[in-house]
Amino acid sequence: MRDVAIISFAQTKHARAITDANEVEMLMPVVREALDGAGVGMDRVGFTCSGSTDYLSGQAFSFVMTLDAVGPWPPIAESHVEMDGAWALYEAWVKLQMGEVDVALVYAYGKSSPGDVTEVLTRQLDPYFLAPLWPDTISLAGLQTRALLETGRVREADLAEVAARSRRDALSNPYALLARDDSPDALLAEPFIAEPMHKWDCPPITDGAAAVVIAAGDVARELSSRPAWVRGIDHRIESQGLGLRDLTTSASTRLAGEKAGVASAPVDFAELHAPFTAQELILRESLGLGDDVAINPSGGALAANPVMAAGLIRLGEAAARITRGEGNRAVAHATSGPLLQQNLVCVLEGE
Repeated sequence: MRDVAIISFAQTKHARAITDANEVEMLMPVVREALDGAGVGMDRVGFTCSGSTDYLSGQAFSFVMTLDAVGPWPPIAESHVEMDGAWALYEAWVKLQMGEVDVALVYAYGKSSPGDVTEVLTRQLDPYFLAPLWPDTISLAGLQTRALLETGRVREADLAEVAARSRRDALSNPYALLARDDSPDALLAEPFIAEPMHKWDCPPITDGAAAVVIAAGDVARELSSRPAWVRGIDHRIESQGLGLRDLTTSASTRLAGEKAGVASAPVDFAELHAPFTAQELILRESLGLGDDVAINPSGGALAANPVMAAGLIRLGEAAARITRGEGNRAVAHATSGPLLQQNLVCVLEGE
């Protein structure tokens, strides 16, 4: 296995609606910042991979248009995943493992504001029984939250603490959309939007993009004074049928974490892609992360949740923190599909 590291990360300043730029214009400065941060030009990049969804863009093969943000001439080796950009990073990692290239660019983007993202995401559901009912994402998350509360493992106050901490931590993140110093008690006093869900249980609708540069071996050491090495990475998927799995646990996250080696050494912090408060608690338990592990110091998806980029941002935020020397071992997680259906876990370490 080749050593591969994240050596540069850039993201947009996330917003409820970016109305003065299309996807290409939104991506161009982010891609340039990531390349400049790595000290390379596109002539040094051997592979480019992107993550997005045509459902948000409203047109087929929309990723072809956004290649203008990269500059596909002279011709480049390029691929795309109709998923969160974290899976694009996984594909790029595999490409580097093959030994054909040493540097790869990964980017992801999503503009949720033009349409109703809660309805768009119903297209992820089983097309025969669930999707025709058009259950929105908040209603589905409410089912998961209620099931978790009824196990007795968590209380509503625990959910409020997750939301309050995420908003508070986001105050130090200049890219976050939702950053406030709210107390858990104040949040609990707010009305339900659909019991047991409060507005603070849910992520803000977000437009945004992100890009990372990864490199292998000595090239990574040449380009970065402190690379964030990928020591383990794995992703697993569960049944699409929500009634065929226990929504209060995440077996795929647990297995991916075991394969990635989460428990092989102490973890300093974790960036978990948890769009809803209950999901953070489920993920934390599934990964075996104790109270000594800082969770989502960036604020996480509850502070900014650009669909199809939020998972890649978790990896980028974790890597950036390691590069800055704010920890030496981190867990980064991304999810896709309804209610934690598919999960990717990556363990990052400094040298």
